[in-house]
Amino acid sequence: MGRISSFGQHLYTGRVSFDFVGRRRLWYTISAIIVVFAASGLLVKGINEGVEFRGGVEFVAQISPTSDNVDAMRNAVADSGVSAGDPVVTTSGDNAIRIQVEPLTQPEATQIEKSLKAAGASDISQNLIGPSWGQQVADNAIRGLVVFIGLVIIFIWAYFREWKMSVAAIVALAHDVLITVGFYAWSGFEVTPATVTGFLTILGFSLYDTVVVFDKVRENTRKFELDTTHTYPELANLAVNQTLVRSINTSITALLPVGAILAVSTIVLGAGPLKDLSLALFIGMAAGAYSSIFVATPLAVQLKERETLVKQHTRRVLARRAKAAAKAEEVDVDGAAAEPAAVAPSPPPRKVAVSGSSKRAQPQRSSRSSRSQRSSRSQRSSRPQRKRR
Repeated sequence: MGRISSFGQHLYTGRVSFDFVGRRRLWYTISAIIVVFAASGLLVKGINEGVEFRGGVEFVAQISPTSDNVDAMRNAVADSGVSAGDPVVTTSGDNAIRIQVEPLTQPEATQIEKSLKAAGASDISQNLIGPSWGQQVADNAIRGLVVFIGLVIIFIWAYFREWKMSVAAIVALAHDVLITVGFYAWSGFEVTPATVTGFLTILGFSLYDTVVVFDKVRENTRKFELDTTHTYPELANLAVNQTLVRSINTSITALLPVGAILAVSTIVLGAGPLKDLSLALFIGMAAGAYSSIFVATPLAVQLKERETLVKQHTRRVLARRAKAAAKAEEVDVDGAAAEPAAVAPSPPPRKVAVSGSSKRAQPQRSSRSSRSQRSSRSQRSSRPQRKRR
């Protein structure tokens, strides 16, 4: 935990930084590849619509909702001899199992009902689901999506006072929905009303994560024109790094329980609205965490860079950096050239007489005759002179 906290602190202070904004072409390319792969699923396999959208017959069998009874009801439909497609068998409450099949005629529905009773069901009710009802569900889902997107545009524009951020957020939302729908097509899961609920939920999650990052961008760039050391893209990139650890922690915390629900509903339950909802949430949350960092913020900065004020500020900062670099280089060159002239030549050493191994200077002694002459002169000068009469 200490390393993680110190890593987050380095990201927040800018000591460690990932270039999310500057390498936006790389992220756009990765997103384009993922979106193309998801869209190809719609063309190759298409959407597997549930009985609520394509119409069919729903049987509700009064029987204990255990896994053995679920398998027994599914086998009873297959043993009835009626071509009912792949039945969707799920539990319903504490004492019933729901079986959904393709559209049938009344004699075919009666034959399946007899087979279900033979498998252990005590009482069975039939519900005919027409395609018109499914069309109403689809229309309501599209209407809700349009209203949601409209509210998102108004909210982001009013909160950030920036239409460019609204455009970037909508592009990120479309990115998340398209990826989720495409992976849904590749997986072959049925699209049910629970799936539509999951789609609308992931829009909210993606928007929440994007707003958090945008809020930090706005805080860092509030008075960017007064900053003489960093450009607008660099300040925005710092905001993404400062919220990176928070986004990762939030995404992991949300994905772990959803992934557990998806695994249980797929392996244990086999089918049902819980599986449809959890798959949409899992894919959509992962795509939303990715798009808020790698798509929404780089796109908002790219649109912002088109403004004249941002262009002028970027030129000033870059010119200041170039001037400082040139001055530092000139100082280095001048200092290197002045170093040889600063060394003065040393004077020649003096010759000193040395004796023996002590190497100490010895005084020069005069000869003995010279000492005798100096001694006699000093004696004569010290005698008192006689007075002449």
